[in-house]
Amino acid sequence: MAHPLKKGNEMNRIETALEDVKTVAIAGHVNPDGDCIGSCMGMYLYLKANYPQIQADVYMGELRPVFGHIEDLNIIRHTLIEPDKIYDLLMLFDVSSEGRVSVANLYLHTAKKSICIDHHVTNGGLCDENYIIPEASSACEVLYELMDNEKVTLPVATALYTGIVHDTGVFQYTNTSGKTMRIAGELLDKGVDANTIIEDSFYSKTYVQNQILGRTLLESILILNGKCIIGVVRQKEMEFYGVTAKDLDGIVNQLRVTQGVEVAMFIYSTGLQEYKVSLRSNGHVDVSRITGYFGGGGHVKAAGCTMQGSVYDVINSITFYIEKELQRLEIQ
Repeated sequence: MAHPLKKGNEMNRIETALEDVKTVAIAGHVNPDGDCIGSCMGMYLYLKANYPQIQADVYMGELRPVFGHIEDLNIIRHTLIEPDKIYDLLMLFDVSSEGRVSVANLYLHTAKKSICIDHHVTNGGLCDENYIIPEASSACEVLYELMDNEKVTLPVATALYTGIVHDTGVFQYTNTSGKTMRIAGELLDKGVDANTIIEDSFYSKTYVQNQILGRTLLESILILNGKCIIGVVRQKEMEFYGVTAKDLDGIVNQLRVTQGVEVAMFIYSTGLQEYKVSLRSNGHVDVSRITGYFGGGGHVKAAGCTMQGSVYDVINSITFYIEKELQRLEIQ
């Protein structure tokens, strides 16, 4: 890891990173989820409210409509408009590796300074300065602790609360700590409409999203004595239902809650002989360890990678390491 943001009294504030900064590029990871969107937009809205003299640009891929409650989404740049621009500062959120940077990857090499704020255990530090807290529930939780609470406006709080809700599964996952709940409480005190955020952005699904979820569950298979469940969505099925990768959110977690399962695997097509693999763990299996063999990353209980070959090659390769982990942990 490179140089972490310094801890201690005034040095643990985001203000330290903004000294002498006039231009900022803010970016997240490819296929942005709630935590990525919440942290990126939370940072932008914090700058807008408190540092109007700083010109800030946000770079992210296309978003799902369910995040429309977050203010100013219309300012997001989905393509690299000014490749020759030299930013004073690049801020990356919820990004665990250089290959995961969305749209603004070029600025990682051209910005005068770069900072990464993240919570992925596999993040080895890809910026000049890195503030990575694997114990945190989300990048939004890490970011909030770097902010001045007095400067956190309702729009900022709404963005951050959204990220925490999504990365904790509405405070159900084991990454939810007492600190997470205290921070969520402080954000609620800012006036956040928790019910709207949870119902509209986390639980709400379109008809086709429910269709593809139902089909995946119906055709899922159990292996390794019922300790592993696998769901697959192929390109032809995505085309038949008219869905994209954004419509597949939540499927792996629904697979995960199957009784007796230790590891859930969800695979979907991203191209010719290319698949995105998402793993979730219910117990002691470190799925980031498994995806690490294939150049992926993530958290102990939630990780992913991209693999080439047939879907059977992918399943066989991943399950080989899942079985080894189950044997190592003596889970029969």
